[in-house]
Amino acid sequence: MALWKPRIAATSRYKHQGIVDALNADIAARLLISGDTLPPQREIARQLGVDLTTVTRALNEARRLDLIEARTGSGTFVKQQPVAPRVATPAAELDLSMNIPPQPAAARLPERIAEGIGALLAGPSSRFLSYQEITGTEAARHAAAQWLMPRFGHAPSPDNILVAGGAQSALFAICSLVAANGAICAGAHTYPGLKSVAATLGIAVHALAMDQFGILPQAFEECCRDHAPKALYVVPSIDNPTTATMPLKRRHEIVEIARRYRVAIIEDDPYAELLDEPQPALASLAPEITWHIATLSKCATPALRVAFVACPSALDVLKLTSSLRASNPGASPLLAALTTSWIESGTLKQIALAIREESRTRQSLAAVILKDWQYAAEPTGHHLWLTLPEHWKAAEFAALARRSALGIVAAPAFSVGTSSDEAVRVSLGAAPDRPHLEQGLLLLNRLLHEPQFSTGLIV
Repeated sequence: MALWKPRIAATSRYKHQGIVDALNADIAARLLISGDTLPPQREIARQLGVDLTTVTRALNEARRLDLIEARTGSGTFVKQQPVAPRVATPAAELDLSMNIPPQPAAARLPERIAEGIGALLAGPSSRFLSYQEITGTEAARHAAAQWLMPRFGHAPSPDNILVAGGAQSALFAICSLVAANGAICAGAHTYPGLKSVAATLGIAVHALAMDQFGILPQAFEECCRDHAPKALYVVPSIDNPTTATMPLKRRHEIVEIARRYRVAIIEDDPYAELLDEPQPALASLAPEITWHIATLSKCATPALRVAFVACPSALDVLKLTSSLRASNPGASPLLAALTTSWIESGTLKQIALAIREESRTRQSLAAVILKDWQYAAEPTGHHLWLTLPEHWKAAEFAALARRSALGIVAAPAFSVGTSSDEAVRVSLGAAPDRPHLEQGLLLLNRLLHEPQFSTGLIV
């Protein structure tokens, strides 16, 4: 039997993980075979110049990956059938970092997309093979008004609606239009896409304190008084990442402050369709100052790169059109036509309802597995905001999860300015099905129960 000569993989960020990666690589290269022996832990620590805790953590991880086994009174050996290193290539089925809706069988999305596009192309298809008006066809804008009716309380005027090729391009165009050479205020934790847009356009973002119901009105008013922002960015329903949903009273308070200080509202509302009892959109309370974005990527599928933008006026639609023309001139004619057809037939509503119910089931699963931990969630949302135990820093915990083939997103990715919150966003919809989600959540629960050892950063 060979005796393993311990080393630390040079490409690993943490020392304990470097020991595991090196062991894994030596097994894969057949430098070690089943039955070969590892030196005692204290000897490994001495040879590598690390503390015993780092070695213990490394060997515990190697056992979890079935690389080694300990035999009482005999030592530690390479297992007979070691598995390939999971830590180096995270498994896609455990990636809970992308905030996308689940795709339940009841939604029949693949079949419906194929059937819908087939039906469209069976008719006169030339209209899908050329450029169309940037605002969207008249049929698409009327369908958008119909889709927005539940959250507005009435159908907004189709003349005030633009059909965009995704929410991010719409957000970029709106920010460049209403906040250029100025500042925006947003929740202390906010959608990373807004941070990216602001950084690209050179727009300052002021952080607003939040509670379980979202942005605090008093924080918004103080920002208006002290910094004179040009716009407020807000996700009022199932906020990303905090999951907060603003109650009606707070929505009225936010609107009143925005009106008083002449601040435009950019209302990014992709999750409204997931709520059992949707609240009125801010755009329905203050249509003259609100730009309302409603993407279908979160309530149906990212395959529909279509978003509806309800603008304050028809003139603002023309202004937004000019801004969009420089970056992303219009939604795909074929996808816009498919969306229009689905709204008119009620198919899109059926899909959204199926996704809402699947999200409810997944949240129930998470509630059982993560019962020992504090987190915020909407019962029908497809992400949760998990507060970490006191001994964990968000970035370090996310790195540990990534090394264990689990993708989650740490609080700093969402932070505006400095934030002391140690939390992670877990996206339940990213798992392809419930068994894979359960696997990921069980792993997350195990990692949360681990004590934090010395990180052992390789420098």
